[in-house]
Amino acid sequence: MPPPSPTQQALAAVLPAELIGLFDDTFVRSWELVEEYVHRLAVVVFRSTGLDQACTEAATVSEAMSRAGLAPAIAQVPTAWILRTLASRGWVEQVDASRYRCLPGLPPLDPEEIAAAQAAHDPHCLPTYRIAALAAEQYPGVLRGTITGEDTLFAPDHIGAWLDYFSNDNPTYAIANAVGAIAAEHALLPDGATVLELGGGLGSGAEALLERLQAVGAGGALAGYRFTEIVPAFLRRARKTLATRFPGYPLSFAWLDINEPFARSGISPGSVSLVYGVNVLHVAADLAATLAQIRQSLADDGALVLAECVRPFADRPLHVEFVFNLLESFRAPLLVPGWRPNGGFLTPEQWTAALESNGFRNVEILPDIAALRDAWPSFLVAAITARRA
Repeated sequence: MPPPSPTQQALAAVLPAELIGLFDDTFVRSWELVEEYVHRLAVVVFRSTGLDQACTEAATVSEAMSRAGLAPAIAQVPTAWILRTLASRGWVEQVDASRYRCLPGLPPLDPEEIAAAQAAHDPHCLPTYRIAALAAEQYPGVLRGTITGEDTLFAPDHIGAWLDYFSNDNPTYAIANAVGAIAAEHALLPDGATVLELGGGLGSGAEALLERLQAVGAGGALAGYRFTEIVPAFLRRARKTLATRFPGYPLSFAWLDINEPFARSGISPGSVSLVYGVNVLHVAADLAATLAQIRQSLADDGALVLAECVRPFADRPLHVEFVFNLLESFRAPLLVPGWRPNGGFLTPEQWTAALESNGFRNVEILPDIAALRDAWPSFLVAAITARRA
């Protein structure tokens, strides 16, 4: 067996032992490449939306949007993200706390060079590149208000790309499923566990969790697994896939909107021991209201496990926001001072405050993003566990 690489040695110092194998050299390199690819696409969008010309002279976000003819109600968050991201790379000058200026001679920075490098390194990650490229193409129309991000990103002819993206065969998405499955397995009751999965999508999160329970010999602990999803086509596909893949498991399936009372989908108060979700709660329109529904559905001392992208630093843009900033549900939830200051992803401290303010206790984050963010500031994947107070 070869000796540990420098990357593996560094990760061993900050990650729990059960996670180290997930973040091998191949994955870390792919993560770095994806981040570079998205940043280069941001330069493409900077030009295609006219923001480069708008920032010839120093401009605030609002001034840049106005000069470029972008729709303020839609473009505020994406424009701020683009300018902050390019400034963080030194590709745009941040003149002061609020103004940005385009530097002369901004290089082409061809994204396809990075896509080719990814294809040579690990082609399994290319679905992430296709989704990012799709978003880049839609940016001008969405930011000018001629089409919505929801309509264009999830158009019927793009569903195949999402099927490939939301897959355990795509390492840069599957990592959230893997970390979440570990945390959920730890949180399950040893016998008679009843699980409610929220926003299960195409079923890759459930697949990862059920496979882990099989691997550790805990599959028999399940008394029920209620899989829910809001998109009917996704729900139908997940039902077919999971029922075929896990015959004999106590699976059931239902439509559920996390922004409506869970009782409308047949979820009774106190009826489940674990509520589970992968990359879903950050799009709750009113996070407090959704957490109240989750708490109500849990039995006494029941657990909530969320696999989420967790923002390491409050003021730092994340490459994974590039695509989802086009979606209104991501950009514009109900904000709450102290723990919901922005749409999308939250910091460890904000998640902890959100849960503790809404009837949960014993919040744990796996891995401890706050402890490792200085050593690895681009580490975003974590599972958050909390108990019903």
